[in-house]
Amino acid sequence: MLNLGGPETLDAVRPFLMRLFADHEIMPLPFQRWLGPFIAERRTPKVRERYAAIGGGSPILHWTRLQGQGMADWLDRISPETAPHRFYVAFRYTPPFAEDALRQMAADGVRRAVAFTQYPQFSCTTTGSSLNELWRAAEREGLEDAFHWSVIDRWPLHPGFLQSLAESIRAGLESFPAEERGQTMLLFSAHSLPMSVVKRGDAYPAEIEATVQAVMGLVGRQQPYRICYQSSVGPVPWLGPSTDDTIRELGKQGQRNVLVVPVAFTSDHIETLHEIDIEYGELAHAVGIRNFKRAPAFNGSPTFQRALAEVVAAHLRSGETCSAQYGQRCKGCSNPYCQTILQPAMGLPQVAPQEEVQEEATYAGLD
Repeated sequence: MLNLGGPETLDAVRPFLMRLFADHEIMPLPFQRWLGPFIAERRTPKVRERYAAIGGGSPILHWTRLQGQGMADWLDRISPETAPHRFYVAFRYTPPFAEDALRQMAADGVRRAVAFTQYPQFSCTTTGSSLNELWRAAEREGLEDAFHWSVIDRWPLHPGFLQSLAESIRAGLESFPAEERGQTMLLFSAHSLPMSVVKRGDAYPAEIEATVQAVMGLVGRQQPYRICYQSSVGPVPWLGPSTDDTIRELGKQGQRNVLVVPVAFTSDHIETLHEIDIEYGELAHAVGIRNFKRAPAFNGSPTFQRALAEVVAAHLRSGETCSAQYGQRCKGCSNPYCQTILQPAMGLPQVAPQEEVQEEATYAGLD
């Protein structure tokens, strides 16, 4: 289960930021070797304050483990032919790292492995960076031949994911007065990307929009909505419109009811608990938005745990090594790890640059 991760303690904030700003795949900066650590050092005190305000650390590992166990339990039931199933967590910038997961997998005697991104929508900066680090870690540990891999690299339109998101939206709307729900603005907020990444053809913005369009069809009501992007940092242009600018605009327009829907996050962490709930909440009230709420994160949702299991079960039954899109490199990409798969499980050759993988995606829900 691949994800960014988050510091569990205040002392872990600085190393987390150091790793984050050193990663050129997620945060391409000029003079990164020097500018990355400089930005990380400057931001550490403020970020520590934010984590202190939500209890002293990120709950993302807790929720990922809970979701992983629920997923494995469901998989044993709905895919007995591939049982037993175990889950492992590989975070990008905080423990457990990819090396930790790989060493434990080897100790457990695992031979067949699925690299399962916990970012529903693909981006080279998130899923791509995590997968690249997984392959590098396998080489560092001498485990490049230890496992037969396949990859779940995106799932923005999986029925179970969309159903979980629709349930979250309905639960959020229930917190508004009944007579005002129809006029409540749904503000779909996703983590932003540097525009340099967007311009080279990253799939993320299109997949975010696809998720939003699909889930609005499930909500089953005429509801105003916007798509915006949060969490931009550093001295480079970022994908917009920004969530804070959108909130200011809605306040000027007289919008009084706003429900924020985190469309790319699968559990609570600093971006939901502090950035949305506290920072954007204060901004919303300052610009005249009377009711500003957030749709609940999936966290311990049984619907979402089953959705994760259905994503994996459909993947295993499909016989795919990866999605057809995974092999498509962005323009100008020269990273030797991008779009590759170690020891493909289905006996397919390693995906080469610009090679198209001809496979039919199967994302049907299971009974």
